[in-house]
Amino acid sequence: MFKSEAASWFRIYEMFQFKSFHMYGIIGSALAFGVLITQGIKRFQLKSAYGEPIVIPDKTKSFYRYSIGGIIFGLGWGLSGACPGPIFTLLGAGFLPILVVLVFALLGTWLYGMIMHKLPH
Repeated sequence: MFKSEAASWFRIYEMFQFKSFHMYGIIGSALAFGVLITQGIKRFQLKSAYGEPIVIPDKTKSFYRYSIGGIIFGLGWGLSGACPGPIFTLLGAGFLPILVVLVFALLGTWLYGMIMHKLPH
């Protein structure tokens, strides 16, 4: 992730300004592989390393649920310059200010866990 510059704030900034294909290529290829692997697991009924069937439950369809969640995620990503994967990559590369982002990401996750039963799902 670090060598491909997927954790680079400048690459993320370029992506949000539609100035570079670099990040869209990384995200698009990850999405394509994810779809292919998930479909392979479902169609061929693959089993885990322990021999148990891998069950991937269907998601409930909800435009507002995923739109609002995506907007919140995107705003956090745009403001901090890092989504969850690069947070740990940047921390491992020695960028200690990313600890602030990690603390608030964990705080946001904890807060969601506390109020999720009150939210429309």
